[in-house]
Amino acid sequence: MQEIRRKTLSHVKLVVVKIGSAVLTESGQLNLTFFSRFAAEIAELREQGYSFIIVTSGAVAAGFEALGFSAPPLTIPEKQACAAIGQLRLMRQYETEFIEHGVAVAQVLLTADDIRNRRRYLNARNTLKVLLDNEILPLVNENDTVVVREIKFGDNDNLAALLTSLAEVDLLLLLTDLDGVYDCNPRDSGTASLISLVGEVDDEITAFACVGKSETGTGGMLSKIEAARKTAAYGIPTVIANGRRPGVMARVLAAEDEGTIFLPGSNRLSCRQHWLAFAVEPKGGLYLDRGAVKALLERGTSLLPKGVVRVEGDFGVGDPVSCFDPEGVEIARGLTAYSAADVKKIAGLHSREIVKCLGYDAGADVIHRDNLARL
Repeated sequence: MQEIRRKTLSHVKLVVVKIGSAVLTESGQLNLTFFSRFAAEIAELREQGYSFIIVTSGAVAAGFEALGFSAPPLTIPEKQACAAIGQLRLMRQYETEFIEHGVAVAQVLLTADDIRNRRRYLNARNTLKVLLDNEILPLVNENDTVVVREIKFGDNDNLAALLTSLAEVDLLLLLTDLDGVYDCNPRDSGTASLISLVGEVDDEITAFACVGKSETGTGGMLSKIEAARKTAAYGIPTVIANGRRPGVMARVLAAEDEGTIFLPGSNRLSCRQHWLAFAVEPKGGLYLDRGAVKALLERGTSLLPKGVVRVEGDFGVGDPVSCFDPEGVEIARGLTAYSAADVKKIAGLHSREIVKCLGYDAGADVIHRDNLARL
């Protein structure tokens, strides 16, 4: 197992480190001891040649006491107000600690729409590249002051997973208040065993997830395992480890037996395919026959109109759509070359019949293989 870790982590240089609120805060306050230690450890690792993008939670947790709350609020407007106050405090604390080590930092606030929109996605990618090229440490957070769903469902784990392809990194490191993934909830059972290595995220591993959340956090182990699954699809490993333990990042990067490591998938999606698979929101669905499913999954072909059985949704040209097998299982996502109305007309036809049916031809494929991500 140790040899597998060494082999998997030997090439790592650029790391996305996601820190949860349970690590950043203590008793409803920013844990200043952690910030001081974290900045020193990052600075030392940068001296060793590593680069980092930090995805930080904690804005809501850092701001709720300023509004007179004795505990994190429950309503979305109250959480957004807390985030508006807490984000400033959070960034100030990071800057104060990192400047002691000569490390310049930059704030990058994103929403899910910034990732879904291809143009804004590429803008964010370019921004991060410029920051990293100039040795400035990006501090990324969801823009909790304006988003709703991301606050409620803890999308920082998902955001961190999407950044692995956006910034073309080598490792996703999720720092939480547990040592990794256990076979049952260690807070409820004295016999819980740590799972050191996961080859593939399956139903058994998902069932092991501790679905409970910390008082200040919004995610949970299940969201971290899902992030590891998405990262594996890009061919990148993930490690879930205890951020409260001093030196944890150095030990992970040294391939020591620290936390739970999720191995990368063997069939790596490209950056564009990873974006299609996990970042975009489908606006409709195409149900395929078994021949089309086999062609897509086994031969990596484009989707032809002949393989489409049913169309759902009201999508336009270039919109993302899901592709389903006859049992209704999503097998792929892609950008369609035809609108929903036109796909309904040409469904089941040979490509050579498109012009006769529609009066125009936008290509032989409903979805070209370059615009298709197989799930």
